[in-house]
Amino acid sequence: MSTSTVVYLDTLRTEATHIQSGTSILTDAPTDNQGKGQYFSPTDLLATSLASCMLTIMGIAANNHRIQMGLPEAEVLKVMASSPRRVKEIQILIHFPQSNLSEKSKSILEKAALSCPVALSLNEEIKQKVSFKYG
Repeated sequence: MSTSTVVYLDTLRTEATHIQSGTSILTDAPTDNQGKGQYFSPTDLLATSLASCMLTIMGIAANNHRIQMGLPEAEVLKVMASSPRRVKEIQILIHFPQSNLSEKSKSILEKAALSCPVALSLNEEIKQKVSFKYG
């Protein structure tokens, strides 16, 4: 069974539908590449997927180790190269508002984040700069 379907809607826009849930997202080409930039671009989704994966895998690790990690947030910056046009770097800052995590818990969560499936699937030429902020 397929994971999703993607339909080109014209004007450099697509609609992707997740088959299992039926939810959809729209994408646009970015304004610096002939698009409207009204929705995530495909490369925005790539970078955002990395952060989402990291938070998800940290949540699994927190559950498995009974860590109360609170509700961390990730800020994502995608850096593009021009020739050829591609993602060359993804910077992620993961912020834990809760500052009472032990060093052991921090280590478990950070290791989990850095070993998420998306991080391990990206081409090694894409630099992944990940930092963690507590409190």
